[in-house]
Amino acid sequence: MLTTAEILKKVRELEIKSKKLTSDLFTGEYHSAFKGKGMSFKEVREYAAGDDIRFIDWNVSARFGHPFSKIFEEERELTVMLLVDISNSSLFGTTHARKRDVITEIGAVLSFSAVNNADKVGVIFYSSEVEKYIPPKKGKQHALYIVRELLSRESKNPGTAVQSALRFFNNSTRQKSIAFVLSDFIDANYEDALRIAAGKHDIIGIKVYDKMDQQLPDAGLLYVSDGESGKTKWVDSGDSLVRKKYEHEFFGSLIMQHRYLRKLAAICCMLKREKIT
Repeated sequence: MLTTAEILKKVRELEIKSKKLTSDLFTGEYHSAFKGKGMSFKEVREYAAGDDIRFIDWNVSARFGHPFSKIFEEERELTVMLLVDISNSSLFGTTHARKRDVITEIGAVLSFSAVNNADKVGVIFYSSEVEKYIPPKKGKQHALYIVRELLSRESKNPGTAVQSALRFFNNSTRQKSIAFVLSDFIDANYEDALRIAAGKHDIIGIKVYDKMDQQLPDAGLLYVSDGESGKTKWVDSGDSLVRKKYEHEFFGSLIMQHRYLRKLAAICCMLKREKIT
């Protein structure tokens, strides 16, 4: 566990690193990355050449006998929520850092990007259950508090339940938000909760994984332990068929996640379009 002095030092390092990344990558791109996401209805006006036909107000058009378009304006602020996986599997890492360290850096960049654009940012820390909720607020001090929590928060439970975090998020957040789910997604049965949350909010999944999540080294017999279930077993990593099966299962899971998220995005886009029109 980090000491207070070590946490403060790392907070400062992440603030400096995040400030540079925010300036280099997000300047002028932050809101445009979510174009059309933080929009609210303003008024209707007669249809003009070039207007998006998706935004035609058919009820008003039928009433007056010619087409009218809905006009939207960007909401003054966005609400950014971070759903942060702090389960035991996030503590795994073999190359440069643990998955948890990568998640912390991503969370810091997103937090500082939000407050630098005068937006609110909040966090839900979860394992097999929600362990801490930080309501969304503005301001640098709030971002620094979030980063300190990202660095120091320890899980009370070993497992992962993305479903619990999504349900808590959906029940606790009334305002439409942009939610980043930061996890290795070593979990199952969260699709329904994800679909419900994505029907109201904009959900972005960021999968963080280690090289050994993908591929076993050729190192002979390995005695391995599952950090979440506690189960142990011997694995013959010297067997090429074992290594191929391990890699095949990783990519099979990854492809299924991508396919589901793409399908979900298409469905939610249609639902939101129906609400607009």
